[in-house]
Amino acid sequence: MKWKILKSEYLFADLWFRVRRDKCETPQGKIVDPYYVYEFPTWVTAVALTKEGKVIMERQYRHALGEVCLEIPGGCVDDTDADLETAIRRELKEETGYEFGEVEYLGKISANPSTNNNLMHMFLAKGGVLKGEQELDHNEEINIELIDLPVLKQLLERNEIVQSMHASCIFYALKKLGLY
Repeated sequence: MKWKILKSEYLFADLWFRVRRDKCETPQGKIVDPYYVYEFPTWVTAVALTKEGKVIMERQYRHALGEVCLEIPGGCVDDTDADLETAIRRELKEETGYEFGEVEYLGKISANPSTNNNLMHMFLAKGGVLKGEQELDHNEEINIELIDLPVLKQLLERNEIVQSMHASCIFYALKKLGLY
């Protein structure tokens, strides 16, 4: 069922985002032209629990949506990260100031496999201890909120976590914790 790429060209390329136009041929010989692909880096995210069992949540403004959103920590895998676990540990430290004793891989998901070429890898981090200040990027303003697991579950049930990939990670983490 895989398509063959006959021609590919970049229409836009910037730091975290590229747009590619492909000309493809299906196994049945149909030509699909144009087909646009959005290229992003690999992403990581985690449901992060402090050693006291509180969930570390982030509240920040999301300009594309024009809203302040409640999310879980995460971000892009950097070229300097040795692996996915290294990436999520770095993101957790940078965004929250916490370091974690245990990080467990939960799986991977795609934001939109029809247009996006990347995956988000999900983790459950436990035993978080505050070790320092946030080390945010110049465009980040993140407020940390510590909440109880039952409250997190209620937020999901009331559809108050609008970032769909974060909601997916939360569901997988709650299932791993025996709460779903």
